[in-house]
Amino acid sequence: MTLAELLRPLLLLALAAGAALLLSVATGSVSLAPDQVLAVFGGGGSELQRTLILELRLPRTLSAFATGGLLAVAGALMQVLLRNPLADPYILGLSGGAAFAALLAMLSGLAGWAVSGSAFAGAMFATLLVFGLAHGRGSWTPARLLLTGVVMASGWGALITLVLALAPARQLPGMLYWLMGDLSQSASPGPALALLVGVCVLLMPLGRTLNVLARGPLQAAVLGVSVRPLEWLVYLVASLMTATAVTIAGTVGFVGLVVPHLLRLLLGNDQRLILPACALAGGTLLVLADTLARGVVAPEQLPVGVVTAMIGVPTFLYLLYRNR
Repeated sequence: MTLAELLRPLLLLALAAGAALLLSVATGSVSLAPDQVLAVFGGGGSELQRTLILELRLPRTLSAFATGGLLAVAGALMQVLLRNPLADPYILGLSGGAAFAALLAMLSGLAGWAVSGSAFAGAMFATLLVFGLAHGRGSWTPARLLLTGVVMASGWGALITLVLALAPARQLPGMLYWLMGDLSQSASPGPALALLVGVCVLLMPLGRTLNVLARGPLQAAVLGVSVRPLEWLVYLVASLMTATAVTIAGTVGFVGLVVPHLLRLLLGNDQRLILPACALAGGTLLVLADTLARGVVAPEQLPVGVVTAMIGVPTFLYLLYRNR
């Protein structure tokens, strides 16, 4: 694939991402025209408009973009690692560990950064636990890792149900809202965006190697790929991205499953193109979903995870129908 063939779809996705970002910051209880938004970005606009866009809407929009991009890229990496088209960022139980730790923090009366920090710590603990159990006394295989993750996800689900059963009634709405995906508390998208860009820059030179790994470890080893270190790198990077996304927005489903599938149907299976395309398309999808979540029943807000599920379920069923 030539450089022009790589850049053309990425340019189109970047333009779509820019349009989605502009729509998101212009939409809300106080609607703004595109020229007003651009005036604020250029340093103009009224004080109210600058506050509305730069302090309220833009951080949430960028957080949504970073979260969607992280989940989509993590899903693509998990599908390469496990060689399973149904793999998604949450398949190894990372979201369960994050959710359990976050709910415990809420149950203890904590809020804000304490909940986010607890979610990140829970996700990383779940990562180490699944990897340790799958590795055992020997080497792990994708099938063993997948089965361990599925079992641990069920265990985390039981613990989450226990916490919800023991929680006071006044705390239940906030807990359930977080579990369904919530971007209303996101305020600092910088670290997540930096991680998204850094991972794409790191993995782009490894695109050819990931293409070989996707065909199987034996073929990759025959062609000179250091399979085990590469698998460890993919697993750790995907886990870190998933943990960061869950920390920002809670459990947002279907982005990491549907976006890689759709892009592979449209663009092929070259990881040099798929990974940056997932970052752009996943971010765009979640920005649009969050815009819908804020505007469908305004002034009330829907959990963004509900909107992604409503988009993801029919899309995935359609993809299955096309490839039957």
